Amino acid sequence: MQSIELSQHLATIVGADAVLTGEAAAPYFADWRGRYRGDALAVVFPSDTQQVSAVVKLCAENNIAIVPQGGNTSLCGASVPLADGSKQVVVNLSRMNRLRALDAVNYTMTVEAGCKLASLYEAAEQVDRLFPLGLTAIAPHCEIGGNLSTNAGGIGVLRYGNARDLVLGLEVVLPDGRIWDGLRSLRKDNTGYDLKHLFIGAEGTLGIITAAVLKLFPRPQSVATACVAVRDPAAAVALLAHLRATCGDNISGFEIISRSCLDLVFKNIPDTYEPFASKHEWIVITQLADVLDAPLDAALIAALEMFDEGVVEYTVTLDKDRAERWWKLRKNISDAQKIEGISIKHDVSVPIGRVAEFIAQASAALRNAWPGIRIVAFGHIGDGNIHYNASMPDAAQNMAFIEQYEQDVNSIVYKVVARLDGSISAEHGLGQLKRDEITRYKSPLELELMRSIKHAIDPHGLMNPGKVL
Repeated sequence: MQSIELSQHLATIVGADAVLTGEAAAPYFADWRGRYRGDALAVVFPSDTQQVSAVVKLCAENNIAIVPQGGNTSLCGASVPLADGSKQVVVNLSRMNRLRALDAVNYTMTVEAGCKLASLYEAAEQVDRLFPLGLTAIAPHCEIGGNLSTNAGGIGVLRYGNARDLVLGLEVVLPDGRIWDGLRSLRKDNTGYDLKHLFIGAEGTLGIITAAVLKLFPRPQSVATACVAVRDPAAAVALLAHLRATCGDNISGFEIISRSCLDLVFKNIPDTYEPFASKHEWIVITQLADVLDAPLDAALIAALEMFDEGVVEYTVTLDKDRAERWWKLRKNISDAQKIEGISIKHDVSVPIGRVAEFIAQASAALRNAWPGIRIVAFGHIGDGNIHYNASMPDAAQNMAFIEQYEQDVNSIVYKVVARLDGSISAEHGLGQLKRDEITRYKSPLELELMRSIKHAIDPHGLMNPGKVL
């Protein structure tokens, strides 16, 4: 089928104004970081599940690959077409942004894949509930279908779990166009394989998530936030263990930030300030939250006063604006670094007790190999997920460095991760970025099982090819 003919057929399904080709489609062929750019025959914007089904059937009948896309905020190139000249169509779900149902008694909402994450926060808040997928920095841009397809994490994982833990049911269009209606709002359903978990985290390689039943939670009525300067990551890990023992499940966030992160934020993000009078190499932002309307600052202060294993200084607040100024430092690290140019990014996880070992060993190895390298380390220490980025401070030098040494840097970092029984992708997925790298860190049996699942559901390999596997 020729491109013009395909566009005409797509237009009969979704309407002519919902099909883009040529220059108009080009913005959807690149990721937001500017790292990946591909090409496709068209971008199509279905408005409901039946249209998605019809588009997928048309593509399957004509052996055309399908690239599911939401807000296109992927950090690993999963949401853009390949640049290999293959026939592809981007299926963008942004028009599918309806809230189908909200059940405050059952603590669930049923939403379509194109709903912006920020809109789901607002919908839950209107019925005094919480949807806790904590990607607040990109919540106005990312969409829930993509969040589920990558099993997104964020700052709330410590208390609420990853995206996978927040889903009760899914609706999915399969690679042949059939629709699986698994939109069940049950907490218990022990009737065989839990199919939804095949599609969550599959990055669109097994089907297109079109809707989901999401869990809601009680909205906290009291919050206390602390900014803590710690001696080193080892002290931060010990502090987390102490707070969990003394404050229990009230801990709803625990983030570590290095000095290099802070310096980038202060340089590039307006209205950001040092949280203390003195500069510190490492800070932690942690938060307690409870549904009971009782101040939590006394409990947090008492817990911090009991701890003497590397806390340099701290401050605790109940003031929302002051806390948000601290969180702004954490939320803007990626944007601040992006202004300085691209970096070699690592989204890794290790057992929480080995976070300090990872940072120390990886940093020592990189600095030994490239004196002057800038290491930007930060992230969700509460679940062992560290964002660990490497670059050269000088922009001109940095491009040459990345082009020549990216694989060497990856090898050093990933070997440390493997040695500590970690994962080379904690919450961003594999996409194109780590598709080949993962073959060195998963066992042959794991890869065989993954390929078997892929072949069983997508035997012709048309669903988001070149990603994950």
